Amino acid sequence: QVQLVESGGGLVQAGGSLRLSCAASGKIFSIGAMGWYRQAPGQQRELVATITSGGSTNYADSVKGRFTISRENAKNTVYLQMNSLKPEDTAVYYCTAEISRVGIVGKLDYWGQGTQVTVSS
Repeated sequence: QVQLVESGGGLVQAGGSLRLSCAASGKIFSIGAMGWYRQAPGQQRELVATITSGGSTNYADSVKGRFTISRENAKNTVYLQMNSLKPEDTAVYYCTAEISRVGIVGKLDYWGQGTQVTVSS
């Protein structure tokens, strides 16, 4: 059984910073791309950032220059450093990962439970 557990969300003032973490656990053979999505009330879920197993990154235009995605492969963990936060960044943030399980051929997408980020004016 593979799980993704997120942490680091909370309440912060505009201009502040937060660092989100997401650790994968279980009988994992390998992890491919990892990423972060977010969903604000009444809005569709949107892609925030992705990172490949080789470290290549992509960001939504709305967060470029402010957010940084990174990973520690030895810990099966992906991070999202969020700086210069704005009220419009308020959302539930979800971690996702492409994971190959022990004894199973191919990768499947897994999702974390989500963590709330609230940015006050």
